[in-house]
Amino acid sequence: MFDAVVYRQNVETAAEAIRARIGLAPRIGLILGTGLAELAEKIEAETVIPYEEIPGFPLSTVESHPGRLLVGTLAGVPAYALQGRFHLYEGYDAPTVVFPVRVFGALGVDTLLISNAAGGMNPLYRKGDLMLLSDHINFQNANPLVGPNIDDWGDRFPDMSAPYDEELQRIAEEKALEEGIKLHRGVYVSVTGPNLETRAEYRMLRAWGADVVGMSTVPEVIAARHMNMRVLAVSVVTDECFPDALAPVSLEEIIAAAGKAEPLLTRLMSAIVSTIGA
Repeated sequence: MFDAVVYRQNVETAAEAIRARIGLAPRIGLILGTGLAELAEKIEAETVIPYEEIPGFPLSTVESHPGRLLVGTLAGVPAYALQGRFHLYEGYDAPTVVFPVRVFGALGVDTLLISNAAGGMNPLYRKGDLMLLSDHINFQNANPLVGPNIDDWGDRFPDMSAPYDEELQRIAEEKALEEGIKLHRGVYVSVTGPNLETRAEYRMLRAWGADVVGMSTVPEVIAARHMNMRVLAVSVVTDECFPDALAPVSLEEIIAAAGKAEPLLTRLMSAIVSTIGA
């Protein structure tokens, strides 16, 4: 049974522990996805806090997620960055997956920028492309808002007609154009994982209107919107999931593909942060 009182206390305790170790008060939070280490390297970190040193914080079990909170500046703008996120497939429940987002909210973050690795199902997408999320489909059979609502954080029934901020999307598209970066705009579908999908599943998900598929992001977006944060998310297409030409893919190949796209995503996110933090 989800205990909202204990959960809120844990969030506030974690936020206070972080606040006691930093000199900045960023309004921007970033969640860095699989293999996207270069963006973390661009952050001029004032403080680096391993997750195990934050009270109540879950620990990342995925090898491509270092598990550190970076606090510093990106493009001269104060920001928090989660270097490693949490997934349902690790055995965590939805409230635990979004615990860091709740802590961001308690710290005063009002804008959340997310990156993730995803499989491309749109036949126009290629490995290494970037896609701006315009919408999503939650196919994880889990929701971080299930259980007693914490009214101080948000409404019992938050509206999700526009989960991804239109103004932030406009800025992202403008900056991509200025930087000469190809940026698709499409729908992300979130599944539980950790296995990749079958041919029939890819056909079904594509028929639903999804352009890419991944195993993260949606729980964090729901929690962020519940706390009235503006949200922007970008997927790196790490493999091509076309049912009639489907080839096996390994985690190593996915991480390598994400790594090749790192410079583009780093330039794009830095330009976005610089603009919204001006």
